[in-house]
Amino acid sequence: MLTACWSVKGGSGTTVVAATLVLGLAGVGRSVVAADFAGDLPAVLGVADPGGPGLLDWLDAGPGVPPDGLSRIAHVSENGITIVPSGEWSTRVGAGDVDAGTRLARGLRTVRAAAPVIADCGKVDSAALRAFVAAADRSFLVLRPCYLALRRAVHAPRPTAVVLVNEPDRSLGIADVEDVLGVPVVAAINWEPGIARAVDAGLMSARLPRRLASALREVAA
Repeated sequence: MLTACWSVKGGSGTTVVAATLVLGLAGVGRSVVAADFAGDLPAVLGVADPGGPGLLDWLDAGPGVPPDGLSRIAHVSENGITIVPSGEWSTRVGAGDVDAGTRLARGLRTVRAAAPVIADCGKVDSAALRAFVAAADRSFLVLRPCYLALRRAVHAPRPTAVVLVNEPDRSLGIADVEDVLGVPVVAAINWEPGIARAVDAGLMSARLPRRLASALREVAA
């Protein structure tokens, strides 16, 4: 199963949500593939950045890429998680290639047989990424209860569900988001200082904040 975590604005929390899903699966002994579009997922998972070519280079390479191309750029980290790194956007046309996004979704499902794939897509702002999100089995829009973000989300690809990152003193809530977007909020995370400290210290994999793990436990399954 391919799960895409994405946002319509930067800084929404897609990397933390994706990392929590990855760690939740790995923590119960499941093989899992972490696909990193945004560039920060290895750091949050507490592993070395694999470097080298990655997903963004694959998108730019065109349809001639061999079927096992994604497996060749995948790396198995110290904790057994298979990471497909981000690479870098080039100046070629792949960033806008809708077909490439669809092909990539198909390809990632085959990197590790039967292993779930969690993709941190970050801000979805290209035709290829929009197509990738649309082709995922589950599409989780990571959203803060912000009017401007909700306004953009109305015009974005329709998600399967929303993961809401609550902030103090916001006037919008779960019911507002569900009413506007017409999809359920499957998890609500109260953003707490402890989460930020765990990310800043690189301790997510060793000390996953309990409330964060609890909020996303059922979603990870």
